[in-house]
Amino acid sequence: MTSWEGIKAIKLEMDAGGNPFVVHAAVLWDESEAILVDTGIPGQLELIQKVLAEEGIPFEKLNKIIITHQDRDHIGSLPELVAASDGNIEVLAHEAAIPYLAGQTPLIKSGTLAPPVKVDRALQDGDILPYCGGIQVIFTPGHSPDHISLYHIPSKTLIAGDALTAQDGVVMPFNPEFTPEKKAALQSVAKLLDVDIEIVIAYHGGVCTGGIKERLQEIVEHTSV
Repeated sequence: MTSWEGIKAIKLEMDAGGNPFVVHAAVLWDESEAILVDTGIPGQLELIQKVLAEEGIPFEKLNKIIITHQDRDHIGSLPELVAASDGNIEVLAHEAAIPYLAGQTPLIKSGTLAPPVKVDRALQDGDILPYCGGIQVIFTPGHSPDHISLYHIPSKTLIAGDALTAQDGVVMPFNPEFTPEKKAALQSVAKLLDVDIEIVIAYHGGVCTGGIKERLQEIVEHTSV
């Protein structure tokens, strides 16, 4: 009998300056807590609260947010989520992300400073987080220098952030247009071949199942950088 209860991709259908913008964040939960991975663009507090409630997870139960990397569409609503929690939410991110989230170093893509948020726990490659049955941190730089993916051990699910994308249920490579260090990004995909992945949650594209390892091998062999 495992101690975790669930993991799910939650679809956030947002409005980015009048244009629809859809991402697939991940939520994990068990008896004692709920964890959100990434937060959408700024202004999504009410949407996130609504979507969590639809999954039977009251906002009050949300006590951890893990950030995969510093891009605005991943950290945008982090400050308002933290503020709304009255100190209940612990923020976790890779140690390389901390200066960006703290508002000390300009975000790479926009060149602007993020509203400062304190990171409560700095993550490193290989960390095993003892939540929801166990979550392994995998450092997957390339799309950004602080990028991590998360492997939920009991369900063999990879929360890929932007290390991978998806289209119609098929795992696709990272988006080259938004990936400055393509060679490093491809090396990060190759690193995922060592992990027993059955499900991928891609932030841009959603959930993929079946033949994941074979598909990752194809991406490594056929993606030009």
